[in-house]
Amino acid sequence: MTQTDARTGIPALLQELRGLLPDHVLVTDPAERETYACDGLAAYRVRPALVVLVESADHVAQVLRSCARHHVPFVARGSGTGLSGGALPHADGVLVVTSRLRTLHEVRAQDQRAVVDPGVVNLAVSKAAHPHGYYFAPDPSSQQICSVGGNVAENSGGAHCLKYGFTAGHVLSLEVVTPDGEQVTLGTEAPDPPGYDLLGAFVGSEGTLGVATRATLRLTRLPEEVRTCLAGFASTDEAGAATSAIIAAGIVPAAMEIMDALAIEAAEAAVSCGYPEGAGAVLVVELDGPALEVEGELEQVRRICREQRAVEFRTATDAAERAEIWRGRKSAFAAVGRISPDYIVQDGVVPRTALPEVLREMGRISADRGVRVANVFHAGDGNLHPLVLFDADEEGATGRAEEVSGMILDLCIAHGGSITGEHGVGADKARYMPRMFEPADLDTMQLLRCAFDPDGLANPGKIYPTPRMCGERPRVVHAADESPVDGAEVF
Repeated sequence: MTQTDARTGIPALLQELRGLLPDHVLVTDPAERETYACDGLAAYRVRPALVVLVESADHVAQVLRSCARHHVPFVARGSGTGLSGGALPHADGVLVVTSRLRTLHEVRAQDQRAVVDPGVVNLAVSKAAHPHGYYFAPDPSSQQICSVGGNVAENSGGAHCLKYGFTAGHVLSLEVVTPDGEQVTLGTEAPDPPGYDLLGAFVGSEGTLGVATRATLRLTRLPEEVRTCLAGFASTDEAGAATSAIIAAGIVPAAMEIMDALAIEAAEAAVSCGYPEGAGAVLVVELDGPALEVEGELEQVRRICREQRAVEFRTATDAAERAEIWRGRKSAFAAVGRISPDYIVQDGVVPRTALPEVLREMGRISADRGVRVANVFHAGDGNLHPLVLFDADEEGATGRAEEVSGMILDLCIAHGGSITGEHGVGADKARYMPRMFEPADLDTMQLLRCAFDPDGLANPGKIYPTPRMCGERPRVVHAADESPVDGAEVF
């Protein structure tokens, strides 16, 4: 498929869809389409040729069948909160918006299941399950607005994935529409189904294998006790040492989060969270489980933090104080807007034991390049979220920030880590994939993609730096030649 094929196919596709779908789900006005030009990564913007606000799984199937017939690419989008450009539209394609598919079909407490549409907001699942004594464990920071379909596409995590894992561990089955418009079910409600793990391949595939239209989720029982504490340290080195010591003691907290001095400064300016004054880093630890076990672990955590020279240690005594401790951490990404007009959110991962060395090296990179970096991260599993701060109006500042951002990813790879932990690759990091994988690895991954999508219509241009069609030999494309966007306006 060429761009010309897609561009010339749009008018015919639109005419066909007008005979299949209600007029109100088809968005053709340029100004209205512009509102869907990006996801949470606003640095990349592309106006889609057509937006379809699907209202049923059948609508999705009809759109994808029409796209296949007319060789038009499509991109699925939920709430649009992703941070890697995974839902960036195609200029000559269709944006399939699933936010209107928001029926929460059932909560089955007797077998710890919930059945939901992809547009259901993450936190709404937990609220529906709470009266039955359960909740949905994955909790991205955007859980108040992000949707289950996006969680599935990106295999989202969150602060509590240290103990409870990512979305993949909480999805039992999916109803999906394949790129040729076929409606199929992947997975079962059985605990260990036979056959190839196609469900596992689909979760985290970032919309490149099809569109999910319904999910059966695993619910987690509410813990008997939850205790949240905060420790202030002079530096991230000491906070990191406390993190390692807590894990070494055999404690697996529900969450362990670190913020450095710059991130604390931003959070204080934004939400007045009241973290220890003058601290170089804060460590937030949340413990949950049986009450007696949690109380014992809390005493161990307090002792370990004191041994690692914590300058202050506080424990929430009720839900309000717990929320207050979390308020600064949950607001961190948005909060840096108080101290910098622009910023890049990164998402690298390193082994937990490498955190002190990596953070020190990041500090050296920041100083050498004259670019400030605020650090907020899931300390328990080494998932870094450095916020690279800059002013786009300053000449050369954007380029320096992008250079520092890339150097941080290279640093993660060099220490045995990854270029992403939970935000995905999307349009933003495709050029970094060859730094982490050999050509043969990328080729094998794309063979799987071709098995689902031989015509390359599903979310093209994402994840892989070199597009591949089935039967083609991959060609080498240098990062400098890559562009996250292209295509022309058709209306």
